[in-house]
Amino acid sequence: MSMLLNFTPIRTLSSPPLLLLPPPSVPSLLSVTPKPPSFTTRHAPSRIHLPLPRAFDDASAAAVDNNQSVTTIPDEEYPSGEFKFEPVTGFRTFLVKLNMLFALPWERVRKGSVLTMKLRGQISDQVRTRFSSGLSLPQICENFVKAAYDPRISGIYLHIEGLNCGWGKVEEIRRHILNFKQSGKFVVAFVPTCQEKEYYLACACEEIYAPPSAYFSLFGLTVQASFLRGVLDNIGIEPQVERIGKYKSAGDQLARRTISEENCEMLTALLDNIYSNWLDKVSSAKGVYQVDKLKEEGLISNIIYDDEVIAMLKERTGVKTDKNLPMVDYRKYSRVKKWTVGIPRGKDLIAVIRASGSISRVESQVSVSSSGIVAEKFIEKIRSVRESKKYKAAIIRIDSPGGDALASDLMWREIQLLAASKPVIASMADVAASGGYYMAMGAQAIVAESLTLTGSIGVVTGKFNLGKLYEKIGFNKEIISRGRYAEVLAAEQRPFRPDEAELFAKSAQHAYKQFRDKAALSRSMTVDKMEEVAQGRVWTGNDATSRGLVDAIGGLSRAIAIAKLKANIPQDKEVTLVEISRPSPSLPQILLGVGSSLIGAEQTLKELLQGLTFSEGVQARMDGIMFQTLEGSPYTNPILSIIKDYLSSL
Repeated sequence: MSMLLNFTPIRTLSSPPLLLLPPPSVPSLLSVTPKPPSFTTRHAPSRIHLPLPRAFDDASAAAVDNNQSVTTIPDEEYPSGEFKFEPVTGFRTFLVKLNMLFALPWERVRKGSVLTMKLRGQISDQVRTRFSSGLSLPQICENFVKAAYDPRISGIYLHIEGLNCGWGKVEEIRRHILNFKQSGKFVVAFVPTCQEKEYYLACACEEIYAPPSAYFSLFGLTVQASFLRGVLDNIGIEPQVERIGKYKSAGDQLARRTISEENCEMLTALLDNIYSNWLDKVSSAKGVYQVDKLKEEGLISNIIYDDEVIAMLKERTGVKTDKNLPMVDYRKYSRVKKWTVGIPRGKDLIAVIRASGSISRVESQVSVSSSGIVAEKFIEKIRSVRESKKYKAAIIRIDSPGGDALASDLMWREIQLLAASKPVIASMADVAASGGYYMAMGAQAIVAESLTLTGSIGVVTGKFNLGKLYEKIGFNKEIISRGRYAEVLAAEQRPFRPDEAELFAKSAQHAYKQFRDKAALSRSMTVDKMEEVAQGRVWTGNDATSRGLVDAIGGLSRAIAIAKLKANIPQDKEVTLVEISRPSPSLPQILLGVGSSLIGAEQTLKELLQGLTFSEGVQARMDGIMFQTLEGSPYTNPILSIIKDYLSSL
């Protein structure tokens, strides 16, 4: 029997609906010669790093060898990792000009160019190759840094619309916009359609422009939970669900007709956190739907079309009206190396291992390469970093709602072994919940964005009883078995027997206790204290920090600063980040993946639906919840969801 630790995505819908988390199942800121970037930091007293314990079962936490953990320190005592721009002069100016002179053809950019980036759709936390489509958060952030120091770039022009990512990534981009403004260069935004996330980014820019026909809808956020129990009853499907953790909403969509009191409490707290953070940052609580009112109330700079913005930028950069504005787009500028614009590579290396998507133990033969987190591949990377003496520290960058529990535990063990040999910092993006949080527990410090969704320490188990459905469609199934529990998973045509139900309940209790006790040990808490913050509850980064589940609030830059601290690297000393994780698939890999999917369509469907069914055993997940604006509509069609739930049980 396998087990899944899965946090089902909460989605913020914006126009189109905005996906906050990866979906494993149904239910997230001058032409000056550059100087290397530095960081202003708050220093913390040094700490003794003790060896971390081995994985253990639920028999007794005290039975673990080296049952010691590192004492946590307050968020404010960690280095902040704040970016500080300081232009360089003198000999460094000559070096930068020399780099530009001998730059490779694809790194050449006209002087006075404007960097243009269209921020819309999905944003991956993985580094993408030249053959990959879509946006990459690491490359977006690096482009902001390079543009700040690149004397050829006069400013940035952002097109922002229809973001399909979580609040964690939005916060990281907003931080880089604000950092870029320190260079003294302009950054302006053009927003043809705009809701809360888009405006949250745009208001970090110096100026915001929109066409007369733009659609703005800053109405606020709502939360909704959908329930299929009535539908399932009508078609003859009985979900038998056993959950551990009063806030564990996984299974509620199938087993309940209304939202539970505990789930309502949790979702209300999450919604309040997101909404209050938005209001604090944009300082506006007005619902706006007419563009002329936006200008009257000072929420945008002017109402003009894209060509008029470009004409304005021509005047600002001194380009004649009959000439084209020199521009370089996101994809081309991503190929410019940091050293080309004068950002040196430090001698000390820090490994960055990215883990994005749902967790599985082995790679499917029919899945597209590098999709999700494959434990055996991830462990290879962890071991390569551990065995190498060239890396001073490692950062595990997590953007995952979880998945297979065995895979999560195996990766947790390897991260602990790595942390025993060198500093390891976990950096959370949109979500690191259930299996995603399980991985983070192995690190010496955990850094999350203020609105990262994390925690979800709880499990659920059960199965579908399809007996009545089989009767309706005239299907029959006979089983010949040996062994008391041989039919516990095979017999979906009948409900659990009392002894089988007891077995499933004990299995869930065992899995929950193991998860909770490891979390308590990793976070230097008593089991009773961890129980208070576990129970399957999902927390924002801010709330998780105040409850000891997370150490510090910030993005990758803060994780780097903390890694420097623990590796005894001076904060003002440059380091080189080495991306260990395999990038997105190349064009040949994509073509091979499509071919395999066409050949094995049935198996692919089964695997895609695996996260939606209890037939594989114990899971830890939260189902059926979406945050959306008033006029939004969910991406997920309820009828298609029902079909998926049914097919997943076959």
